[in-house]
Amino acid sequence: MSERSVSRQKQGKQWYTVFSPEQFEREELGDTPAEESEQVLGRTIETTLGDLKNDASENNKKLTFQVDEVAGDSAYTQFDTFELTRDYKRSLVRRGSSKIEAFVTVLTTDDYRLQVQPVAYTTKSADHSQEKAIRRTMIDLVEESASDRTFSDLVDSVVEGRLSSAIYNEAKQIYPVRRVEIQKTTLEARPDEIAAEEETSVDVGEEDSEATEDEEADADEE
Repeated sequence: MSERSVSRQKQGKQWYTVFSPEQFEREELGDTPAEESEQVLGRTIETTLGDLKNDASENNKKLTFQVDEVAGDSAYTQFDTFELTRDYKRSLVRRGSSKIEAFVTVLTTDDYRLQVQPVAYTTKSADHSQEKAIRRTMIDLVEESASDRTFSDLVDSVVEGRLSSAIYNEAKQIYPVRRVEIQKTTLEARPDEIAAEEETSVDVGEEDSEATEDEEADADEE
């Protein structure tokens, strides 16, 4: 019996092999122990795009996945966060240039809500109006990208750099841009969570409406 097997038995826990989402080829991400399979749900695991693609040049891109399904001793995940490493972001900063950021919350065609954070670095210092125009372009293109894409397609566009390239091509017409990146993308809500929010919003709205009607009725009586 291997040392690993003995260790597992001593812990009295089962080990589950964690896999990346289907859009990332169901790559094996590692193992996690738990006494019950339900304990694995919701756990997160971090890796780099470089590890997934076996390409060291992509190690500056971090991915976090969250377990949303367990079958047997396998745990399957869904995308949670994409983020550039701190060292890489620091390497993009140059003296005498502008760093322009935006924070955009979007809804995909299949009702996933994400926050996307594009950032542009200019070759020289831009003035306020130029920065404003570039920021507006970033926001518009992110919103446009989400409006006709599913969750998986939008994540692919971010991770593979297509969205940042589209922003770069538009932004450089406003002012010389050295680099555009999507520095972070976070899944904020899934379709069932958004449906629950909308249901709660409707319920609250109906209660407010009923309260207003009651107040109006009381006023009429007076």
